[in-house]
Order: sequence, then C-alpha cells, then structure tokens
Amino acid sequence: MPTSRSVSIVSETTSLLEDAPPSYRSTDDVDATFPESEVDVNPQPLNKFSRQDTYWILAGLWSAVLLGAFDGTVVATLLTPIGSEFNASNQSSYIGTSYLLSVCCFTPLYGRLADILGRKGAMLLALTLFGTGTMLCGLAPSMSFLIFSRAVAGMGGGGVMTVSSITVSDFIPLQQRGLYQGMANILFGLGAGFGGPLGGWVNDTFGWRTAFFMQAPVLAFSFVLVVTKVNIKLPLEIQNQTLADKLQRVDFLGSTTLVAAVGLLLFGISLKTTEEMPWSHPLIYSLLGSSIIFACGFVYVEKNCAPYPVMPLHLMTQRTPLAVSISNLLTSMTAFSMLYNIPLYFSAVRLQSAAKAGLHLLPHSVAISIGSVFAGWIMRRTGKLYTLTLVSSALTIFASVMVCFWRDSTSTFHLWIDLVPQGFGMASFITSTLIAMIAGVYREDMAVATGITYLFRTTGQVLGVSLSGAILQAVLLRRLRLRINGPDADQIIYAIRHTTEIIPNLDPLTRKAAVDSYADALRVVFICQVAVNVCGLLACLPIQESPLPACPPGQRRNQHDSEN
Repeated sequence: MPTSRSVSIVSETTSLLEDAPPSYRSTDDVDATFPESEVDVNPQPLNKFSRQDTYWILAGLWSAVLLGAFDGTVVATLLTPIGSEFNASNQSSYIGTSYLLSVCCFTPLYGRLADILGRKGAMLLALTLFGTGTMLCGLAPSMSFLIFSRAVAGMGGGGVMTVSSITVSDFIPLQQRGLYQGMANILFGLGAGFGGPLGGWVNDTFGWRTAFFMQAPVLAFSFVLVVTKVNIKLPLEIQNQTLADKLQRVDFLGSTTLVAAVGLLLFGISLKTTEEMPWSHPLIYSLLGSSIIFACGFVYVEKNCAPYPVMPLHLMTQRTPLAVSISNLLTSMTAFSMLYNIPLYFSAVRLQSAAKAGLHLLPHSVAISIGSVFAGWIMRRTGKLYTLTLVSSALTIFASVMVCFWRDSTSTFHLWIDLVPQGFGMASFITSTLIAMIAGVYREDMAVATGITYLFRTTGQVLGVSLSGAILQAVLLRRLRLRINGPDADQIIYAIRHTTEIIPNLDPLTRKAAVDSYADALRVVFICQVAVNVCGLLACLPIQESPLPACPPGQRRNQHDSEN
C-alpha cells in the first residue's frame, strides 16, 4: 500500500465565482488534501483499442474531417459558375452563408447528442446529414434549392469536427491529444489547400455538379468505418439509461433559444452585407433586437429551467473555459476574414486570375499542418500549453501587421510568405486551446465543452466573413464615389463592387480608381484584423497553466511547486 503522504492538487477549473456551488466545482478547484493513493494523477481513458483498431477508427473519423475542409474550399471556388448557370450571381454568397449559419447553429447540439446517441450514433447522424445535403447540391434544379441543400449539409458539417474530436478524446490520453489533434489538422489543411485548385479543375472539365458527386466515395468510406469500428463505451451511468431518460437529457428549449439567438444575429449581419441594407433598416434592427431577446431567454433557460443544459453556465463562469471560448471567437474571426479577403486582394488589386489568387493560400495551408503537429509535439514533450498559446496568438498578430504593409512595391517573396505565421499560429492556437478546454472540465462535461469550443469558433468564422465584408463594402463604396464621376458612374461602381473580373477591361483611369479603392478598403479590413487579434491575445491571458494529467506524478508535483 502506498503511504498517505499529502499532496496539493490545483487544476485549471478554478471558478471565477468564489462561492460557486459545490456541485459545480471539482475537488481540484480548491487547495485540498487527499491521500496520495486516492489521487488519480495519471488518469487513463475509459476506452482502449489495439493499434490496428485505433488506426481504422482514426481513418474513419479523419476522412470525414478532410472531406469537410475540402468541401468548404471547393464550394468557394464554384460560386461564380453556379451563379452564372442559375442566372443568380447576386444570391451566390448565400450558398456559403447558409452553410456557415447552419454549422454555427447546430454545432453545440452535437456535444450533448454524443452523450445521448453515443459517439457512433452522433457521428453517423452528422455524416448522413452532410452527405444528404451534398448530394442534393449536385442535383439542385434552382439556386433556392441549392441554398437549402447547403443548409442541410451544414447541419451535419457542424457535427463532423465536433464528434470526431470528442471521440478521439475518449481513447487517447490527454497529453497526447494535442499531437493527435495536430495530425487531424494536417488532413484539414490538406483538404482546404487542395479543395480550391481541384474544384476549379473539375468544374472546367466535368462541370460544377461533379464536384459534389465526387465526395460520395469518401463519405461512404467514412460511414462504413464508423459503423464497424467506432465502438466507444460511455460511462456506466449513461449506458444504463433508457431511451426515454436519454431524451430527457436533450435541452430542447435551450437549443431552440440558442439557435434562434445565433441564427438571427448572423442572418441580420449577412443581410446587411449581401443586400447592402443600412443598419437603420427595420428588418436589420428587428433581427438584431430579436437576437438579443432570444439570447436573454437562453441564459434564463440554462440557468433556471434546463436539467441538462446544452451550454452549462457553470462552465462559462470558470476562468479557463471562458478565456478559451472568447479567444477562439476572436481569432476565428480574423482567420476567416484573412482566408476570404486575401484571394480578393490578388484578384482585385494585383489583377491575377482566380486560380493564381487561390494558389497564394497554399503556403498558408501547409503552415496549418505544420503548426498543428508542432503544438501537439510541444504539449506532449513539456506537458504545458500556456506559453505555446500566447506565442501562437502573437504569430497571428505579426502576420496581420505584415499584410497591412502590402503595397505595389512589396516583393513577391513577402506576398507568398507573410501568411505563413497566420496559418502556423492559428493551427497551433486552436490545438492548444482545445486541450486547455478539455483539461479544464469534468469528464462528464467534456463532450459539451468541446461543442461549446466549436460553437464559438464557428460563430467567429461567420462573424469574420460577414463583418469584414460589411467593412470592405462600406469603405469601397466611399472610395469609388470619390474617384469615379460622370453620367455612368453609378453603373460602373455597381459593376466594380459585384465582380472583379471587369476591372482589367476598364479604361486605364477607371481601372486605377478601382484598384486603388479596393486596396484602401482591404487595408482597413487588415488593420481591423490586427485589432481583433490583439484582443484575442488579451482574451487568452487568463488561461491557467497546469501540467497535463499524463505527466509523471513526480513531474506534476515539481511543476506545481515551481509555479507556486
């Protein structure tokens, strides 16, 4: 029997509320004394698999992750040909918006569904919805039907990343999860990096519908492996529940108010951007006001009504989960703003083709893969993540600052390399903060906490695209009106704002006015990205350092003593 020497345990789950109810706090939340024999300093996962089964499980999960990333960039490449075929180019932006809105609204539900349906059931549901929506896109007879189909695909796309991350966390020790998350992000980066060029080639060769149908084999591969290999055991208290008891765990009212609050907010911002409505328009402020009302209703329901809340508020009163959520929101805003606006810079300011503009994102995609693996390796080697998180956030600031200084005289080297710190830092950041979130909550809250992380991340993605688009269009319109005059000025300005393809064909003076106006507008967007990235760095400062549980016991105690 081990001796009962006393050790002091402190974890990342320290609550911001000093008098938080005991049921909301872990025994790790306070300086408590326990016999060493009773302290699990090296907790083991509930599920264990052979190496071969582990490879098959990861192949099934990660092939879906790769496909989700591939699908996103493929669709972005296909917006112009799709809009042209349906003669509805003015609605093509809704294809991306409907998907992202759906992802954002349904992502938090999968954290709870993974506990109710099991990891296999939740993943199969996500794959079914994503696959159904994708195939319907290929069969779409109209733009409206295509937009609806992308929304259906988003209902599943929001679950693919979330459930795969939750599932990996069930059988991989915590200190190694960063490395595995990094490997998953390699596939994500590869899918995102090759989706655009391959989608363009498929469109030119076979037509845009083929780009949706060609995803079917990978979907089938992932589906079969999940059915046959993903046999994750849940805790006994969940396994022994009846279906009725499990359904009672679904927070229907909370989910409804959350979806309404997020959806109305993002729909209002999207309408402001795509339809060029003023903020004072009755529809815009009605949507935003309704969003605030539903958000207040959501907080009330989660606090007073829901026995199993979809977003447990006690998590959001803890220091590390709150910091992770806010920092992920802010950094995701700048990451997606960068991804959408950098190609626009090369097509509108440098007057390059869409294919060449997209190629400038390839170094960024490679950096995503390297950054993820690097973060996982560092956390596995050191057992720490705080310094890594701060350095990763600082790299995104550095990249945003470099992009702000792009001018006509900027060398080609900088145009290719300046985005690398953004991709490397962002990939490392989301990997380390996800591990921080998992390490900072109870095991029973892990699935929901992972869903919350992805909720804030996807909300940031949509906000980044929508708000940067609103800023871009506002500045661009003002600059164009200052530089272009004459009887046809309004028509020319309208055409320049809605397609960059006409810019090279304009007369020299008008072409220069258009290029300079786009350069000015994008520079304002890039400066805003710097400001948001700085806020993201400040938001992650409260994340608490704690040795990861897989550290040897002696190392854990020594690290704790040195920090205190």
